[in-house]
Amino acid sequence: MLGTIPAYKPGRKAASPSGRSVKLSSNESPYGPLPSVIEAVTRSAADLNRYPDTAATELTGALADRFGVDEDRIALGAGSVGLLQQILEAVAEPGTEVVYAWRSFEAYPLLAGLSGADPVAVPLRGETHDLDAMAEAVTDRTRAVFVCNPNNPTGTAVRESELTAFLDRVPEHVLVVLDEAYREYVRDPQVPDGIAAFADRPNVAVLRTFSKAYGLAALRVGFMVAPPHIATAVRKTMVPFAVNHVAQAAAVASLAAEDELLERVAATVKERERVRDALLADGWELPSTEANFVWLRLGEHTASFAAAAEASGVAVRAFPGEGLRISIGTPEENDAFLEAAREFPHRNRD
Repeated sequence: MLGTIPAYKPGRKAASPSGRSVKLSSNESPYGPLPSVIEAVTRSAADLNRYPDTAATELTGALADRFGVDEDRIALGAGSVGLLQQILEAVAEPGTEVVYAWRSFEAYPLLAGLSGADPVAVPLRGETHDLDAMAEAVTDRTRAVFVCNPNNPTGTAVRESELTAFLDRVPEHVLVVLDEAYREYVRDPQVPDGIAAFADRPNVAVLRTFSKAYGLAALRVGFMVAPPHIATAVRKTMVPFAVNHVAQAAAVASLAAEDELLERVAATVKERERVRDALLADGWELPSTEANFVWLRLGEHTASFAAAAEASGVAVRAFPGEGLRISIGTPEENDAFLEAAREFPHRNRD
């Protein structure tokens, strides 16, 4: 079975002959942890000889306070992708199905396959989730539906009215997972905060991560907010000590410094709009984005653009035959990408 499951491919690095190396391929924050977070990490490093608190008591309490939910509704994992695997271990088995949009987060088919479930990929419509088609794809074998909002890699987002109508159509015994890894970058007021909007739904779980906006990608901390019976099941499937002591300390400190951190998020959003506007002005076509990246659907030109960008020292994420996802970095890094885009002869409008 393993031979049929696609392997996850991390974002590439690049270096030009001049030595320039700009990595815009993994949706990472261009900013390091805040000083208070580094201090917390340094202090926690003195206890590396001790096992971490597998219940993550302090972090769970901090998350409950931050989001106004009871602690029994929270589960943790090694990043939101770790929680996805925990969820599937809890609800999926051979002969069942997992529904998701495609293209979306590339770990979905990998994790569905590892669980033994049959992946059911529903094509995007207009670069975003086709929620009507996804609802129609739900059968009596469906155990989970993944909705990535904003969607990775296109950056598009479904709005609250659309999502509410979709949730009303999904049977209550089917778990709907709202994967909100990029929630902090959303600026469209009609895109819902899943925790606030759907807290009372008995079959909805919302995933968040400290990897993106919080700048802790190396430490692997994700969390889920869900009804207690779902959170309890997902906590049971976590590998013991999966969220280490240093990661817990960094996450707690990040929550305490959230106002300062969100100033950095605002800077990234400003750069996102600048990059998108520049691409549109140069003749490229691309959808609106609510994440920390932009999407260019280039089809057969995808690989050649990625190669040209890499030759100039800029790494972007290529999905062969489909398109490119370009993370938003520092202004200087973004300028390097825009320079590479201007030198590429193709325009995706042609």
